[in-house]
Amino acid sequence: MARATPRYRRGDRYQLTQYQTNKQQLVEQVFVQHKRRYGSRRITAELKEQGCVVGRHQVRRIMKQIGLQAIEPRSFVPRTTNSTHGKGYWSNLLLDQPLPKAPNLVCPGHRAVSDITYLPLVNGEWAYLAVWMDLYSRKVVGWQVGEPMKDELVVVPLRRALQMRQPAPGLVTHSDRGGQYVSAALKELIRLWHSRPSMSRATVADDPYDNAFAESLWIGLPKQPPKGGVSGRGSFSECGRCTNRNLRLH
Repeated sequence: MARATPRYRRGDRYQLTQYQTNKQQLVEQVFVQHKRRYGSRRITAELKEQGCVVGRHQVRRIMKQIGLQAIEPRSFVPRTTNSTHGKGYWSNLLLDQPLPKAPNLVCPGHRAVSDITYLPLVNGEWAYLAVWMDLYSRKVVGWQVGEPMKDELVVVPLRRALQMRQPAPGLVTHSDRGGQYVSAALKELIRLWHSRPSMSRATVADDPYDNAFAESLWIGLPKQPPKGGVSGRGSFSECGRCTNRNLRLH
C-alpha cells in the first residue's frame, strides 16, 4: 500500500509483510514435503485444499524469490534389448537385400522380422509383447504377451506361425541382438524348420534402424495405460485383448 493512500498506517504495512511471510513459509513447507517434485501448479492446488487463498502466479513469484525449483524425475522405461548377454550372435542377412516378392512365408529365402516392446498396466506393472511380422505383406503372423520377458515370449509366436503357414526351407528370421533370440529353444526351432537366423549388426546393437521394419510396428501402439479405470490394459488378461485389437488394425 502506497504511503500516499489515505488509509495507509504503519500497522497495515507490517500486517501485509507478515501475511506474505506466512505464505512463503507455506509454499516452502509444501515444496519440501513433496521432496522438491511439486511446481507452482501443484503447490497452488495443495494450498487451496488447505484453505489458503493464493494464486499460481503468486506462488511462482515466491518460489523464484526464495530459489525453489522443482526437479523432474525421469520416468522409468523398461529396457527390452540386452545385447551384452554373451550367448553369441548371428550375422545380418538383410543387408543390401531387396524386399521379398512372395507373400505369406511360403517361398525359400522369405523373411520374417521380430521385436519386443513393453506395455504399461494400470496397476503399475509391465507386460511385454513379442511380434513376428511377414516382411512382404507387413502382416503380423505371430504375437505373444507375457509378464516376464522370458525366451518363450519369442519362441511361442514363431512356432505358431511356422505351424500355421508351413514355410519352405530357407526362411530368414531377423531380430535385434536381444538374448531371447539366441536361446536354446529358439535355436532348436530354427533348426527343425531349416530356417536361417539373422540379427542386427554389432555396431548398432541398440540402434533401431537395423530392425526398422519390426520397430515400425510400435508407432501406432499406445504406450500409456488407460485413464479412469481398468478398461483397456487394466489387467494382464485385458492387455492381451487390447493388443489383439491393435494388431488387427495394423
